[in-house]
Amino acid sequence: MTTNSNRPARVGVITDQTGPLSFMGIANANVATMVVDDINARGGLLGRPVELFVEDSATEDGVAEAAATKLVDDVDVDVVLGGIYSSTRQAIKGPAVDRGKKLYIYPEQYEGQECHPLIFCTGPVPAQQVDPFFPWLMEQTGAKTFYMPSADYIWPVTMNKRVREVVSAEGGSVVGEEYFPLDHTDYERTVENIMSTGADVVFNTIVPPGLTPFLEQLHAAGFTARGGHLVCTYFDENFLNLVPAEHVEGLYGCLDYYRDVREPFSTELVNRYDALFPGSAMFTAGSACSGMYRGLKLWEAAVNEAGTLDQDDVVRALDHARIGQGPGGPAEMVPGQHHVRMNMFIARSDGGAFKVVKELGHIDPQECEVGR
Repeated sequence: MTTNSNRPARVGVITDQTGPLSFMGIANANVATMVVDDINARGGLLGRPVELFVEDSATEDGVAEAAATKLVDDVDVDVVLGGIYSSTRQAIKGPAVDRGKKLYIYPEQYEGQECHPLIFCTGPVPAQQVDPFFPWLMEQTGAKTFYMPSADYIWPVTMNKRVREVVSAEGGSVVGEEYFPLDHTDYERTVENIMSTGADVVFNTIVPPGLTPFLEQLHAAGFTARGGHLVCTYFDENFLNLVPAEHVEGLYGCLDYYRDVREPFSTELVNRYDALFPGSAMFTAGSACSGMYRGLKLWEAAVNEAGTLDQDDVVRALDHARIGQGPGGPAEMVPGQHHVRMNMFIARSDGGAFKVVKELGHIDPQECEVGR
């Protein structure tokens, strides 16, 4: 366990800098570097420097597990952040939390239901994405029937269950639900099923590397051309770079930040990021950058309040930590839930860029009470 010695504070970040999710992981590593450099430029944390240790999880859960073991056993970090896939979170959780008893902050939007005294989640959950988004979508578009092509792991399964509940409550129905291995690329039969059912909406939870071939095949079949609506709650500006704009024209999403958000601090933050890290790995929300920034700043606030790096004291402070500025606006931990109350936005892809079409305001995560 970390003690209040005079050594530097140590932050460990595990993210996919290689493999199919490298365009997301590189951006996450950049955000961590920017935030830690800012803290050190202001004199560090509690008068001591902050050391950042970034490990590549290579979009492989076994690699992520080994990285977590290294950060806990060899480096003895004060906090671990990272992971994009929910399966990667579980891989990190074993050595970092269950065995290593370390504080772990998970930054990605996900299916919710993580309820552990040492785990804090700083991305959106279903109550912040599905619950406000789908009733709005159905009202705005008149959509009633939904098809759900999905990757076969915990996040799509849980999200689809929530979507089915919300859509049914609004008088709609799910006309198809399918699951595929993460590396599946042939969606011809699925696209035929989508077209034959006449589904109004495709709610996609297929992830890279299967994402781009699915979108290509769906576009070629004429789904949106015949009036269908494509929905993906993790899709952000980094994902727009993966496919031709016409493949996702009109796609709806719901996240805690888009680059179209007109909020002064968000604009300043992203402009600074772009100057430091020009290129295709942009600061976006679906790629967990907003959650990474939020997680590091909330941890910093908690350490400052606690006046120590002692983990028990930091966890107590983190339980109610808040930041007055961040991507998309201010954010705060909901006491007892270890999840964040934050602003949410609905956006639509238009000509290769996301345009915010609805600001939902601050929304509670409505997650479980830790320890109950």
